[in-house]
Amino acid sequence: MSGNLKSSEKMRRFPDILVWIGRHEWVILILIALIFGSVWIFAELADEVLEGETHAFDTAIILALRHPGDLTDPLGPDWLEEMMRDFTALGGVGVLTLVTVVVCGYLLIAGKKRSAILVLGSVAGGMLLGSLLKHGFSRPRPELVPHGSYVVTSSFPSGHSMMSAVTYLTLGGLLSRISLKRRVKVYSLLCAVLLALLVGFSRVYLGVHWPTDVIAGWTIGAAWAFMCLLLAIWLQRRGQVEQGKENNG
Repeated sequence: MSGNLKSSEKMRRFPDILVWIGRHEWVILILIALIFGSVWIFAELADEVLEGETHAFDTAIILALRHPGDLTDPLGPDWLEEMMRDFTALGGVGVLTLVTVVVCGYLLIAGKKRSAILVLGSVAGGMLLGSLLKHGFSRPRPELVPHGSYVVTSSFPSGHSMMSAVTYLTLGGLLSRISLKRRVKVYSLLCAVLLALLVGFSRVYLGVHWPTDVIAGWTIGAAWAFMCLLLAIWLQRRGQVEQGKENNG
């Protein structure tokens, strides 16, 4: 009897799922395409890295960012190198943890408890995934040039690049879902993308990561963030996560 009730309940929910997909058709299709595309790029890149096919490309990029006569000196003035250290700090565990705590605090104060839990779970899950991938690949760090930043973990994928994509894209995407104005949504997403790009580039500039480490970090981090955003949209539709009112301003 209980089995029949469960089956009936699932049948009643099925049309609701179709209605939800219909209302968000383009958003859902784009997110699904981005998720599969990002995972595919990561998988292809990981395969090339394991086979050693990316070494020439990685080496050429890192050396291109150094003065030919002195590989200890990155291209550009001293202030640029210092700025890159500032950018790379934006992808560090300490900064990302602080940003996540601040955003979650804001959501709690704003009465959006479930959104805060979703943000916290998304970022924590991304950190766990990144640690597992690093442990699984165990790629050595580049030794072509002196490192401009202290490092202790393996190289693939770039943890800073991945976690900046996970954190900033997740926060930007989720905050855009509860913001009231369209221009605020666009602005938050653009800022998230810019921050992730700056962090990733700084890792290569400072010589602590191969370029393919950074690309892999961006792609798998973006895939995780897009999955979290897809989950957020679904939970908002079911009334389990708070959402903002529609406003095209």
